[in-house]
Amino acid sequence: MLNTDLPLSNRRQGKVRDIYDIVLPDGTVAVLIVATDRVSVFDVNLGSAVPGKGIILTRISEFWFDFLEDISPNHMLSTNAYDIPGISETERDMLCGRVMICRKARVIPIECVVRGYLTGGGYKEYLSKGSVSGVSIPDNLVNGHKFSDPMFTPSTKVDEGHDENISFDQASAKVGRSLMERMRDLSVRSYEKARDYAQTRGIIIADTKFEFGLDERENLILIDEVLTPDSSRFWDAEAWSTNKKQDNFDKQFLRDYAENLFNAGLWDKTSPGPEIPGDIAAETLKRYEDLEKRII
Repeated sequence: MLNTDLPLSNRRQGKVRDIYDIVLPDGTVAVLIVATDRVSVFDVNLGSAVPGKGIILTRISEFWFDFLEDISPNHMLSTNAYDIPGISETERDMLCGRVMICRKARVIPIECVVRGYLTGGGYKEYLSKGSVSGVSIPDNLVNGHKFSDPMFTPSTKVDEGHDENISFDQASAKVGRSLMERMRDLSVRSYEKARDYAQTRGIIIADTKFEFGLDERENLILIDEVLTPDSSRFWDAEAWSTNKKQDNFDKQFLRDYAENLFNAGLWDKTSPGPEIPGDIAAETLKRYEDLEKRII
């Protein structure tokens, strides 16, 4: 499923999800979030899907929302397509497994990135600046270095273009220091709880991002997706060592494919994105499935 066109109000599309406004039978104003099989890398949607990916993302997010609810309330109300008003039985059947009905929230435009390991964009920034999101870290660290304590490194959240790492002070200037301190606390605590659980399943959560919103009563709640292979880096704990390419269960395999296209001069990291060959899509899906089996 690449797109949806439901007879519901105010459709908008993110990189992966389609969102609609709905009113539940009890009068609750909510949003319907549909996880499609679209794929984005480097903030660009690629030209084809990874079939079944949206269903896996939804199941994993549902698990983590429940798992972390004692730390942070969240926006999830239901994942049952038959709770959606105003659509046909055929449409409900099509949506089964890939929907979340959620409380409406005012999105806070900061991505709360927590890093347990130095890798990815954080490692690249460290090589060029000696810091990540304004946080100085020791010299001579290698890719895959494990931090003694998780690092909180916020970034901007934009609808178009690329998110940018910013310092805690810069993030505070955008949304207020008190709110940022609460988001930092919830993010780090959520990461630590998830990290400890994942370790028992043979998985390292190298980094992840959380997003928050304010509900109708101005309560801070966890929103969007949580600890999925789209939003996080998951490594095989048994195979981990520093300064090597990690065995992963996330989108890194697809990022590497796209990076190879860029290095070969076959794509410039702008829209439109390239088509995904069948074997690349299949291997990506397998990694997502393997993660789901280990985590849930």
